[in-house]
Amino acid sequence: MTDPIPTESRRMAERDCGHAPWSLWGSYLPDRQWGTVREDYSADGDAWRSFPHDHARSRVYRWGEDGLLGLCDEQCRLCFSLALWNGQDPILKERPFGLGNPEGNHGEDLKDYYFHIANTPTHSFMRGLYKYPQTRFPYEQLVEENGRRDRDQPEYELVDTGLFNESRYFDVFIDYAKASPTDLLIRIRAINRGPQAAPLSLLPTLWLRNTWSWGYPDATRQPMRLEGERLITPALADLDSYELLLNGPGRWMFTDNETNNERLFGQPNTTPFQKDGFHRFLIEGEQGAINSVGEGTKAAALLQHTLEPGETWTVELRLRAVEQPDSAADSAPFGDAFNALFEAREQEWQAYMEHRLPGLDPDDRLIHNTALAGLLWCKKYYGWSVQRWLEGDPTHPAPPPERQQSDTAQWRRLHAHDIIAMPDAWEYPYFCQWDLMFHAVSFAIVDPATAKQQSMLLRSPHYTAPNAQTPAYEWALSDPNPPIGAWAVMRIFQIERKQAEGTADFSYLRSALRKLLLEYGWWANRNDRSGDNVFEGGFLGLDNIAVFDRRFPLSDGSHIEQCDGTAWMASLSLNLLNIAVELSRDQAEYADLCERFVYDFVQLAVTLNAPITHSYLNWDEQDGFYYDVIKRPDGSSDFLRTRSVSGLIPLLAVASYDVETVERLPVLDVLKSLSWFVHERTSPTWLQSNLGRWHNDRVLFTLVPEERLRRICERLFDEDEFLSPYGIRALSKVYADNPYRYTEGSDSEELRYSPADSPVAMFGGNSNWRGPVWMPMNFLLIESLQKFAHFYGDSFKVEFPTRSGNWINLWDASLQLQSRLVGIFRRDALGRRAFNGDVNLFQDDPHWRDLILFNEYFHGDNGRGVGASHQTGWSAVVAKMINQLHRYPTG
Repeated sequence: MTDPIPTESRRMAERDCGHAPWSLWGSYLPDRQWGTVREDYSADGDAWRSFPHDHARSRVYRWGEDGLLGLCDEQCRLCFSLALWNGQDPILKERPFGLGNPEGNHGEDLKDYYFHIANTPTHSFMRGLYKYPQTRFPYEQLVEENGRRDRDQPEYELVDTGLFNESRYFDVFIDYAKASPTDLLIRIRAINRGPQAAPLSLLPTLWLRNTWSWGYPDATRQPMRLEGERLITPALADLDSYELLLNGPGRWMFTDNETNNERLFGQPNTTPFQKDGFHRFLIEGEQGAINSVGEGTKAAALLQHTLEPGETWTVELRLRAVEQPDSAADSAPFGDAFNALFEAREQEWQAYMEHRLPGLDPDDRLIHNTALAGLLWCKKYYGWSVQRWLEGDPTHPAPPPERQQSDTAQWRRLHAHDIIAMPDAWEYPYFCQWDLMFHAVSFAIVDPATAKQQSMLLRSPHYTAPNAQTPAYEWALSDPNPPIGAWAVMRIFQIERKQAEGTADFSYLRSALRKLLLEYGWWANRNDRSGDNVFEGGFLGLDNIAVFDRRFPLSDGSHIEQCDGTAWMASLSLNLLNIAVELSRDQAEYADLCERFVYDFVQLAVTLNAPITHSYLNWDEQDGFYYDVIKRPDGSSDFLRTRSVSGLIPLLAVASYDVETVERLPVLDVLKSLSWFVHERTSPTWLQSNLGRWHNDRVLFTLVPEERLRRICERLFDEDEFLSPYGIRALSKVYADNPYRYTEGSDSEELRYSPADSPVAMFGGNSNWRGPVWMPMNFLLIESLQKFAHFYGDSFKVEFPTRSGNWINLWDASLQLQSRLVGIFRRDALGRRAFNGDVNLFQDDPHWRDLILFNEYFHGDNGRGVGASHQTGWSAVVAKMINQLHRYPTG
């Protein structure tokens, strides 16, 4: 007897076939819109200062909206979120607070505590939690103390202020459940965790994104209004009229989603009511700040209650399409049926996650479900027309002419109006191309259709440049990111095929390959600047990993040849080869592409590895490691001997093929099919020894020959170098006490192992590759080790850890690494989770200890979460690791 199809799977099928618009509503409301490039209309391009947090409550956004654990429709026309006030705060809590980049000693940093607990692919059930202090929120103290601290000190966090002592806070849960694609049930539960009674004001808020004030004829102001006990929204373009119902008494208030010019700019207001009306009415006592007529483009129900210690206060609402004039007469919008639906949707969420990965123990189930919930919560609306941003809007002043000379001006055809999986919807509330590929692979675990859509989104015509470059991220659209799109596509294809028990989406693979080929051409023609088949790109996703900033030449004209640049390109060639090999099983014409990628890969392997006189381009035989090389104007060169994750990137370019595949595609037998190429090389012995090697009836493609692999693994699994108790560090620990120093002309820099926060201001200081554990890089390394293991089997063993006397094969080493990474989140023998660090409240309190955050990166020595706190996008790959560890326990 087969397992029944989960109800959530049926909803996904209806969504994917277009039978029911289950994706119309979701947790698409970003956590932050202020401080973004899109909202910056300044001449100097300082987005943080142009639109600071202080403006957010009073100033209308141009390209989106934000709120606290809210939702909106997929075009962000109608938004719902929760506002709170504890009777003491100086600001109505309508959105999470954090520091702008210039205010933090380690860059921008979220200060509120909120958690993503549950979500489903169709957003049929969602649960979030916000921890709201009962005393005054210390905005000024957080800004001042972080501004006082230098980069050698940790960030000053909200918990450090003592605000949560004696549990003087409210747990505010917000749950959403869909009765249908256009009928959303909302339940808010506030719990007083403190020892004394405490007042709380809840303001469930519904508002229209302001699209009418920019002067376009297709958008006019249409207010919401109250009809009896129903809040009615206007019918918008492609969105029906909706009603918001409240179960119980409350005071409905209205204002308008308009800018308060008088407060911000000292100019007269053009409208009688402004965006900050509820704040001014409730906190400042300004009675005229709200519209007594009972209409507006922003509305909220004011609900106030004093909670006794331990008391739970529940508020119920329902947001649904108005389908007929007498919908107010509908029976029982609340009551038993309302509660039963919540219970059913929660059970369906649990059943779906169990169906995806059955049999997990409770702790791993918590980690797995929370990782995927955060991934789904970080799907957000993203709108931006670069053309309009450059030229301005009809009723607003023209943007400063300086922006026409900016890098962004080269992307004027970029037009975004989509739901995008964001890295972190507060700290990075925009797309990042490299991050998005990890997000897409993570989505394949739980929602293959979304995985495929997200993997190709930035390669659609309204994002790509005419030269086929795909945009990097909002702050620097032209930055080259590691080309992992082909890897993501192949992994999504493979994961879905395995879950579907062999059914494969070849249509997706073919469509993706066509777009990836265009991008491949851009990489080949743009980044091989020197014409010697060496690729560079500066950023390449590794930010400040090097001793010098690799984006720019040095003052004496020297430039850096990056070992990872060429390795990334070789990896791209192999991943495209894998796609072409897969497609050639049914369509022989793809064999021609296989030949192209084999040839390109061989050339890149030769470039990176073949000897040049008595040395190699990037391989240092003395140290047994791949290094960046500094090339001087006089033709001389030198290794920049910093053992970092960039020197591990050559490991990622690996694949092997069985006899059957090689017989079908003879080009995969490199030495035979490319004998002419080998004959023409200056070092044919090296080529014959290291390319196209056969073992266990498989042929190997790799940048890293066996002997070099052994030497790298000695360092990779050395706990005094790369191997941390929680994964692979980004920089060898040997530089902790002995930093690497290099002087070239007038440039002199030092590189020191830094296991947590960034010690340098490069890339804003909010990104650190100088020691922490990065989940995505570990994931790629683990997959590569498994590919080597598939080829070598037990003939290749490593000492894990180095000098331990424990010899295992590479497959088992990959599992050991995954176990260490998952261990960041698992409870240890003392019941503590490493990512929570030494904060006893987080570790021991029953209302905190099972709340999991997925940080941007993790402390290289103790596993503490560092960087952006809600980076579930790429750290969600831990769910895939749990899957594999469940199938192959490490003991």
